[in-house]
Formats: sequence, C-alpha cells, structure tokens
Amino acid sequence: MTAESRRLPGPWGAVLYETRTAHVRTAPLRHAFRHHGYLWLVDLDHLPRIPWPLRTLAAFRPRDHHLDGSDANATIRQDLQRHLAARGVHLGRGQVLMLTQARSLGYVFNPLTVYWCRDEAGRPLCTVAEVHNTYGGRHRYLLHPDAGGQAGTPKEFHVSPFFPVDGGYRMSLPEPDGHLRLAVHLERPGGRVFTATVHGTGRPASPATLLRAALRHPFATRAVGLHIRYQGIRLWLRGVPVHPRPLPDAAQPPAGHPAREEEVPSA
Repeated sequence: MTAESRRLPGPWGAVLYETRTAHVRTAPLRHAFRHHGYLWLVDLDHLPRIPWPLRTLAAFRPRDHHLDGSDANATIRQDLQRHLAARGVHLGRGQVLMLTQARSLGYVFNPLTVYWCRDEAGRPLCTVAEVHNTYGGRHRYLLHPDAGGQAGTPKEFHVSPFFPVDGGYRMSLPEPDGHLRLAVHLERPGGRVFTATVHGTGRPASPATLLRAALRHPFATRAVGLHIRYQGIRLWLRGVPVHPRPLPDAAQPPAGHPAREEEVPSA
C-alpha cells in the first residue's frame, strides 16, 4: 500500500470476497468447524449503487452498524467518525474502507465488521473492529496495528456464552488486497483458548459477481446466525460451562437453555 487513498475497482467501486471461516477452540475441550460465505469491501464515501433488481441481495444500512445512542439519521461514516472523535482520533476527510456482510433478503448479522481508516494524507490512522453478538449488542475496538496489521486489545464485550469477559485479543487485520487474511486469537490466563480465521479471494463487485456469490452461498446472512446456534447447541450438549452475561438482558436465554457459540469472527 502507498500513502495514497485506495480506490476500489470495478463498476461499483467495491470488492466481493468469497470467504472460508474457521473456528478452533482448545479449552475446556477442543472444538473446530468451518463455513463459507462472502464479504464486501466498500468505501464509506462511495457505497455501491446497486441497481434496483439486485438491491434485495445487498444493502448497506446505517442502523445495521450504529451503536446504542447513535443519531438515527447519521450515515455509517458519520457515526464512526463521531465515535473516533470521542476517543481522540480525528478522521477528517480521510478514507474509510469497511469489510462487512451486506443486508440480503431483508436480514443481516455481522459478528465482525472491520474499518480501515486513513488520514487526509492517505496514511494509516487506525483500524476499528466492530463486534456484534446474537443478543443484539455491539462494541467497537479501536486498534493501532503495526505495519503487518497486528494489534492487541483487552476483551471488553460479552460475545460467546462459553467464555467470560476476561483476557485479551490478538488480532491480525491487514488491509486486504486481492486476498483477505484475518485472524482473531483469544488469550486467557493459561494461554490461547480460541482462534478464528477468515481467508478469501476478492473480485471486483458487479452484477455478475454478486449473483454468482448469492447462488453459491444462498441465504448467507441467515446461515451465519443458524450456524452459530447449531455450534452452540453442540458445545452445550458436550457439557461446556456457560458464563452468564455481566449485565442482565431481556434477550438472555433462561437457565438451562442451549447457549450460543459466537466468538468472532464468523462471517
């Protein structure tokens, strides 16, 4: 990458990555699985203008990314920019690339959305990892990765009911080019207990690439949530202890209910 802002290719100025996601937990027992899907890389100042017949397959709505208390009328960029400014990071007119799953067939669930932010001179400014859980909660981790995209942060948000809110993440989030290579490791006292990776190959987004991805991975947005619940039931049946959320929430399942496996990323 040069110091200049990156222009995304294709008729829509966006990239579609067909992805392979792998989860491996090593404690208190070993459990691993993989699944496939696709993700979008978009410029928040130039979101794809998708023609009407295909809009049911891809929409980027601010409410799918706003945190609690956000201005309902703010764009995704405006909401992120205010969030950063409150933490002393001033984006100005710098570029933001967002990796996410688009709303498709009226539904979206994004365990992890990543924002790569550059300043007005095109220099890397920060990376933001936005985590969603299946209880409807959202949290953003502000990261300052090294040149290789590596960064660490304490865990601050309840995601998987099979892990407490302790320890920290080691994340590898290099800005993608033709290939996507992300990794998130959860480290707790005693060592690394969980790793998630996302790998993919990108193509310029177009009507043809969107239709191909949608046909190869039908109902991909709903499949993510269903897969999370299925894996959670498997862990619960294997006797993995459940850790309640730190704060009560009406969405929390009652005691004895099969919990949900949802450590990030899972897109």
